Amino acid sequence: MDREHSAPMAEFLRSARARLTPEQAGLDDPSLGRRRVSGLRREELARLAGVSVDYYTRLEQGRSRSASADVLDALATALHLDDAERSHLHTLARHQPARRRRPRPQRVHPATLDLLETLQQAGRPAFVLGRRLDVLANNPLAGRLIIDFRALPAAERNQARFVFLDPHARELYRDWAHVAADTAAMLRLDAGRHPDDPALGALVGDLSIRSAEFRRFWSDNKVHRRTTGTKGYHHPLVGDLTVTYQAFTPGDDPDQTLFVYGTEPGSPSETALRLLAQWGSAAADAGTPHERTIDTSARS
Repeated sequence: MDREHSAPMAEFLRSARARLTPEQAGLDDPSLGRRRVSGLRREELARLAGVSVDYYTRLEQGRSRSASADVLDALATALHLDDAERSHLHTLARHQPARRRRPRPQRVHPATLDLLETLQQAGRPAFVLGRRLDVLANNPLAGRLIIDFRALPAAERNQARFVFLDPHARELYRDWAHVAADTAAMLRLDAGRHPDDPALGALVGDLSIRSAEFRRFWSDNKVHRRTTGTKGYHHPLVGDLTVTYQAFTPGDDPDQTLFVYGTEPGSPSETALRLLAQWGSAAADAGTPHERTIDTSARS
């Protein structure tokens, strides 16, 4: 790998090493002496991974032309990386840069669209994310809970843009900072898989210019893959609710993720989500608008 191609891996290694404390790595020996930084030193990580300090230094400086799968796994273990971070490290270390070509537009399969409608009838908010966290589709209940991306201009249908640039997001998510950090980390994971996507580069550049919080989270160099979890909302119509979510990959496109939300049976959150669904249906029957849209007047 040339130095330009290895720079993302070098940055990722440096940031991961800086985040791991000696205590977390099992190096709590008092004889280690006074430290200038909280993270591991290069020589400590090299020893834990079973590689020479000189070799690891070359990797971290982007000067090495090779890194075997065994070495990458050893580094990932020493750094306590999770599965998403380990996979990201291997992706960054691939030997040949991706061929530069314009990505094909993503389309949601009709069967997935049918599934979104079925989930709507079941009272489950659901939406599909594609590359760059573009929102490719959402059912009406997801639109009522979050925002109806279908009503926005195509260039604005993006989760990262919503989280970092729309004031409504800061009011909607009970823990906006956590959601924002995860969103930046998901975008970082996508950037590792598609380093030559010009639209992704433009998105990161725009967010970096317009959001100081995005710049801070992006510089952390963390990656994240959502599979299951919970998320809290403070909805302007139905109040506080907590949803669980699961993420699935439709079989026709590995770069798409279907998110399905639910609530704990019998909980106040289930009642709130049911009320939101009923309110939306009543508004639709009355022929009145009920979806909020992002104010795009100040956006380029």
